[in-house]
Amino acid sequence: MEEVRIDKYLWSIRVYKTRSDATDACKGGKIRLNGTDVKPSKAVRPGDVISARKGAITYTYRVLEPVEKRQGAKLVPRYAENITPQEELDKLKSPVETFFLKRDRGSGRPTKKERRQMDSLWDSLNFEVPDDVAEKFAADFGLDDGAEDGYDEE
Repeated sequence: MEEVRIDKYLWSIRVYKTRSDATDACKGGKIRLNGTDVKPSKAVRPGDVISARKGAITYTYRVLEPVEKRQGAKLVPRYAENITPQEELDKLKSPVETFFLKRDRGSGRPTKKERRQMDSLWDSLNFEVPDDVAEKFAADFGLDDGAEDGYDEE
């Protein structure tokens, strides 16, 4: 087989779970072949370089052999070489900045829905503050167990 559609190829080498996902990615401008945006019907040949943007990372593959049928994960290296730069792969390990919640000044209190979403995010992070950090924070902001607030615990 000398050439195959790029959407079929991306599906067959397991870049996308379904062929329609691969087609949508091509239509959405997330796939580049040798540096140019492509339509799903564009043919790939051995030696072509494919860039697929998934989230914040752009994966890069070199076509070794075109294939139409979906391949097992162990067979994929026979048909495509992953040449993604290390800088792109390092993005997987770096903390995502969107975890830090920021609200525009003057936007008011969060709605009930927004508050539930924030709580869900924090719960999913499994973030626990060490006791010594919590105590220092409380002391710095006057939140320690002192009676400055007018309430005594007895």
